[in-house]
Amino acid sequence: MAVPPAIRDAYDPERFRADGYRVVDVITEALAGWQRREGVVLPWRAPAEARAAWASEPFGGGDLAADLKRILAASTALAHPRCMGHQVPPPLPGAALAELVSAILNNGTSIIEMGPAGAPIELAVIDWMCRKLGYPSEATGVLTSGGSLGNLTALLAMRQAHAGFDAWKAGAHAGPPLAVVTSSEAHYSVARTLRIMGWGDGGAIAAPPDDNHHLTARAVERALETAGDRRVIGIIAAASSTATGSFDPLDELADLAARRGLWLHVDAAHGGSVALSAAHRGKLRGIERADSVVWDAHKLMMMPALVTAVLFKRGGHAYEAFAQQASYMFSAATRDQSWWDLGQRSLECTKRMMAIEVWSTLRVHGEAWFGEVIDRLFELTRALADRVTAAPDFELALVPEANIVCYRHRAPSGADSDAHNRELRKRVVEDGRFYIVGTELGSRYWLRSTIMNPLTEPADFDDLLEHLRTLCPR
Repeated sequence: MAVPPAIRDAYDPERFRADGYRVVDVITEALAGWQRREGVVLPWRAPAEARAAWASEPFGGGDLAADLKRILAASTALAHPRCMGHQVPPPLPGAALAELVSAILNNGTSIIEMGPAGAPIELAVIDWMCRKLGYPSEATGVLTSGGSLGNLTALLAMRQAHAGFDAWKAGAHAGPPLAVVTSSEAHYSVARTLRIMGWGDGGAIAAPPDDNHHLTARAVERALETAGDRRVIGIIAAASSTATGSFDPLDELADLAARRGLWLHVDAAHGGSVALSAAHRGKLRGIERADSVVWDAHKLMMMPALVTAVLFKRGGHAYEAFAQQASYMFSAATRDQSWWDLGQRSLECTKRMMAIEVWSTLRVHGEAWFGEVIDRLFELTRALADRVTAAPDFELALVPEANIVCYRHRAPSGADSDAHNRELRKRVVEDGRFYIVGTELGSRYWLRSTIMNPLTEPADFDDLLEHLRTLCPR
C-alpha cells in the first residue's frame, strides 16, 4: 500500500529543513527586536475579540513560518527586557533548541525502554540537583510538569510516610483527619493539593508571617496549638515565597520539625536555583535538612516551562506517593529492581524528556554561568528597589530578598490607594510597553515586578517609573 503523497510530504525531511530555517529566522528576528526594546511587551487585545479573531482562521492552506510569526507578534514577549511580570524567564535559546530535539524524539521517560537516553539523563540531573542542595547520596526524586504537581507529589509522599496509616490502600479517611502548617502567604497550589488529597479547608493551618513575610518557628508553634482534633504531620516552608520573594528560616523550621517529628517540605520552586549562586546560597541554609523539596528549573535556571524537580532526602520516599503495580509498565517485582523506571515516582505516564534541556545547557555553559545570571538578577532587583526608595512619589513594601519588588505609587491626597494602583496596573497592561503584575500583602494592594531577564538594564527601571507616572490616574 503506497503512502499517500500528502502524508509523505508532511514527514519529508527536506520540507522540515526548509521550514526549520524559515522558523528559526522568524524567531531570531523576534529575539533581536526584543533585545533592541522594539515593539510592545504585551499586545493587549480584549479576550472576546482575540478569541473571535483566532477562531475565524480556516484550517488548511496555512504557512507555518508566517503563522508562527503572527503568534509571536500577538504573544507576551517574556524575552523583552521590559517584561517584569510573573516568575517566568526568557528561556535560554539553547534550551529551546534542546526542547526541539525532545519534541521530535517524543520519548517518554516513565520506563527506560521508552526513554533510553531521557530517563538516565533525568536521573543524572536529579542527582546533580540533590548534590547542589547538600542532600545525602541516598537522595533522589523525579522531574515533573510544574510546581503544583511537584507539591502534590511531595505531599502525597509525606502523607504515606507520616500519616500512621496506609492512605494509598485504605483511603484518605482511614485514620484521623490530617493537617500541615503553612504560611498564610503560601502558594495557592499547597491549599489546592490538600483539597485534592481530601483534607478539606482544615488541612492547611495558616500561620501569619512576620513583618518580613517569613514563616517563623514561633508562628508555627502557635498554629499547632489550634489544630484541634487534626493530626499535624508536616510544615510547608517557602524558599522563596511567590508574593514577595522572602526566604523562610529553614534551619529554624527544621529544628522544630525534628523536635515534633514532623515532615518538612520546602517549596523552593522559585528559589531553589539560588543554590547555584556563591553569593546568595546562604539564603537556603537548612534546606539540606528538609524531607522534600520542589525546585523549578523553568524559573531562575532559564529553562522553558515546565521542568520541576521533586527531591527527597531519603530516596525511598520518592516511591511512596504513587505506590501501585502496573504490570504492563513495570515488570520488576520490587522498585529496587527497576529504579530506572521513573513512572513509579510520578503521576505522569507519558512524561516528556524535560531533563535534556537542563543537561545540555549545563554541558554548554557550566554551573557558574547560572550563578552569574542569578547574581545579576538580584543586583538588578536591588537597583529597582533603590530607585523606588529614592522616589518621593513611590513607596517600597519591603527590602527584596530575591528578584521580586513590591511597591506602589502614592495616590493623590484623599484617593483610595488600592484603587489607584489597581487602575494604574490596568493601564500598564492595556498600554503594553511594560508588563508588571500586582499582589495583596495583608489588606493592601501593591504593584509587583519580578526581574527575570538578565539583559534588563538599570535604565529600564528609570523608564518604568516615569512610564507609571505618565499613566497615573489623576
